[in-house]
Amino acid sequence: MLSAINPVIPARASLRLRWVIFAFLFAFTFAAYVQRTAISVAAEPMMPQLGLTQLQIGWLETAFLVSYTALQFPAGVLGQFLGSRLMLTLCGALAVAATIAVPVLPALTTGGMLFILLLLAQFILGAAQAPLFALVSGALERWFPSHQWALTQGLSSSGIGLGAAAAPAVIASLMVVLGWQMALLIVALPVVPLMLAWWAFARDSPWHHPRVTAHELSELTHAPCERAITPPTWPRVRKLLLNRDLIGLTLSYTAMNFVFYLITLWSFLYLVQARHFTVLAGGLSAAVPSLGGAAGAAIGGIAASALTRKLGARKGLKIVPLLTLPASGILLLISVHAASAWVALAGLTFAFGLLETNESCFWAASMEIGREDAVAAGAILNTGGNLGGIIATPIVAALSGGGNWTTPFIAGAACAALSAALWLVINPAPRTLSGART
Repeated sequence: MLSAINPVIPARASLRLRWVIFAFLFAFTFAAYVQRTAISVAAEPMMPQLGLTQLQIGWLETAFLVSYTALQFPAGVLGQFLGSRLMLTLCGALAVAATIAVPVLPALTTGGMLFILLLLAQFILGAAQAPLFALVSGALERWFPSHQWALTQGLSSSGIGLGAAAAPAVIASLMVVLGWQMALLIVALPVVPLMLAWWAFARDSPWHHPRVTAHELSELTHAPCERAITPPTWPRVRKLLLNRDLIGLTLSYTAMNFVFYLITLWSFLYLVQARHFTVLAGGLSAAVPSLGGAAGAAIGGIAASALTRKLGARKGLKIVPLLTLPASGILLLISVHAASAWVALAGLTFAFGLLETNESCFWAASMEIGREDAVAAGAILNTGGNLGGIIATPIVAALSGGGNWTTPFIAGAACAALSAALWLVINPAPRTLSGART
């Protein structure tokens, strides 16, 4: 039956097509984090030029997070209906428009109206990116065998770290030469050819792609009849919403993401304001923790995949969070209390690297729980995750605006410990036919 799907293509291919799909998904995650961190990097010259306060910058970040969080689930469900090919293309176009609006709007208006329009642009950017990681999760569930879910989630999450690293380094360098507005315009444009290439090449399922071989299809976990694209139904969605393990996973992700947003959105201003780096040095230095996060995500994916294959999902996905989340919190405390700016930077880097080793565990666990509804399960997970950002952003903005950077770091350390503790009651293993967990 499988051989009849693509009879003219050889049984084996040197490159699995699923890795080309993965490369596109990786690029989308990379671009998303360049877009979403752009304002925090450009904030230093934006504030005096546009008459904005640091608290208002915090509200711009919050506007993104509000729509991003609120629309995670509805946009994820819509994406499961429309498919990742169409949904990622549409969301990519909307995100480009919202990103370009930020440097263009100051030429059209000023004062309170400008701030309102900037809030709207950030709100739209959040809406455009809301289903991204749920769509990535669903695509990985469909295109990859289950033993590679943790691996691909970890590698995909490294795109987050690389994007977050590229944003301060590239935007700060461009700002010095061309100004912040031209810098934001330049970094927005590469997404256009990316989304056009995705639309031309991608398909929602490997069984729908004309270039996938029968051999590659045979490597997937389920038969084609079990892998049909099925829109989520209310009974299945309700079952996910009431799933104890998914609820615990989501709460743990909320706590973890307090730390994530603390580091990704505020490292640049922390290094400039509290550690007295120059704008250019701060931009380059703020990239270092994100590079640590990218490395940590890849290492975590490899480790979680190996542990899952050896011990099963129930044990294998727990080990990394229980070890690395508390260690990340301890490093945050070391960073903020260090006398040396370079020790603080090193502590931030290792703290973020250890934190990001857990991305693959969270997302692979949501895929194990959700299975054919991995998009919906991922949307629930990421809704909770970004509540951590909504909680963190105004708190950090208000405290740091008054010069208090210590309290946010102490709160981040406490959240890392709480996130680890919740893993003690999470069972991410899939159910067997009898209803038991493996």
